[in-house]
Amino acid sequence: MRRCHVTVTGRVQGVGMRWSCATEAQRAGVAGWVRNLPDGRVEAVLEGEDDAVDRVLRWLRTGPPAARVDDVSVRVTEPEGEQGFRVR
Repeated sequence: MRRCHVTVTGRVQGVGMRWSCATEAQRAGVAGWVRNLPDGRVEAVLEGEDDAVDRVLRWLRTGPPAARVDDVSVRVTEPEGEQGFRVR
């Protein structure tokens, strides 16, 4: 079990990134949240089993078809017991 704080840079707003991320996280059984940042990046917290979190991280490196992901920054932290996945 692990928790990752993720920041995605590129053309990632206005392309369905948050909603697609939520769908991928729910499919994988990952808890947490995703939101747009004022500077154009997308921020997410992913918490769950290692394989499930890795699955969502792999997806975030490409995102939905209309996105262009330039960079994904990941910081691993201690799990906090997130429940469900939500779009903020």
